Amino acid sequence: MNQEKALLFNIQKFSIHDGPGIRTTVFFKGCPLRCHWCSNPESQIGKIQVAWNSLKCISCQKCVKGCPEGAISEAKGSIVIDGERCKGWQECLKECPTDSFQIEGEYKTVDKIVSEVLKDIAFYEESGGGVTLTGGEVLQQADVAIEILKELKKHNIHRAVETTGYAAPKVFEKFLEHIDLLLFDLKHYDPVKHKEGTGVDNMIILENMKAAVKKGKKIVARIPVIPNFNDSLQDAEGFSKCLNEIGIKNVDLLPFHQFGQKKYDLLCMEYKMKDVKQLHPEDLMDYQEVFIRNGLNCKF
Repeated sequence: MNQEKALLFNIQKFSIHDGPGIRTTVFFKGCPLRCHWCSNPESQIGKIQVAWNSLKCISCQKCVKGCPEGAISEAKGSIVIDGERCKGWQECLKECPTDSFQIEGEYKTVDKIVSEVLKDIAFYEESGGGVTLTGGEVLQQADVAIEILKELKKHNIHRAVETTGYAAPKVFEKFLEHIDLLLFDLKHYDPVKHKEGTGVDNMIILENMKAAVKKGKKIVARIPVIPNFNDSLQDAEGFSKCLNEIGIKNVDLLPFHQFGQKKYDLLCMEYKMKDVKQLHPEDLMDYQEVFIRNGLNCKF
């Protein structure tokens, strides 16, 4: 019995975009990056959060009076939740007569997580799929994630991890031992630009990427293509040069989308990409061609 707990914000079944075959994707909460385009803002803070749905609210303010931390206030007819002060006590849920609040994040034991993903083991075996751990940033909870990966190994389940690679090298190298496939997010090849878009530079990320290659791990680099950040043909050349120097040949391009915009409103968070136009694969054919011309296997 393993009662060690992980803080998750979702377990998504029948995923086909996070590794080979049919998979279950386990989403860990907490991330050291603050990407301006993040489509899962509920993943960023490593604690339980409260989200508010304005469409259900009747402005009775019972939540304002009932919050023991004083984390909820009203401004211009709108509820405001102070994410730093909120402790996730969920008193607002009890006070609200219209169910305007929802909880983002739940602690689950290793046993419960593994038990849940094992329910679909027949689909993994039939399709060549498995389980993918992602985030947020799974390396923020590396110890408990390793325990999950160990249990999955006992059942011969394919183990993929999607990560930014932003962690201490010792933590990352220990983690590598338990991975079959590494889906390695790379936001920018340039450290200054990387920091502008994510809040951190990419020095540790690139070092860990090199370590994974040295260990002989199967790696797919994932590049979110973001307008006015890394979407020029010059950027495609920069990424290609960087990946060729490190020794990674497989690349997935992830065109920018607006699927997560509503979540920012629910969490009372600012969304910096609100009026930015979405990208589609057909918008990036020349961009993709740069990678192919540089000898990389590049797809959407």
